[in-house]
Amino acid sequence: MNKTELIALVAAKTETTQKQANDIVDAFIETIAETLATDEKVVVTGFGTFEVRTRVERTGKNPRTGETIIVPEQKTPAFRAGKLLKDAVK
Repeated sequence: MNKTELIALVAAKTETTQKQANDIVDAFIETIAETLATDEKVVVTGFGTFEVRTRVERTGKNPRTGETIIVPEQKTPAFRAGKLLKDAVK
């Protein structure tokens, strides 16, 4: 499923227009992104938790030259599914 299909399903289930559903989905995604940017968690009970995880600094190799490089510490978004979501998928 892509974003367009998701919007169509949200519009059908909420009995709204696709424009309104698009605004809702965009607002949801934007809110999660803004919250994660401040290093806060977003917990949607039953669905899951969006959080920021930090990858530690490590050494790596440049595949072209074989030179050893240091890959700096970086933050990455992560999602951990909730119990209701896990049970729905089983």
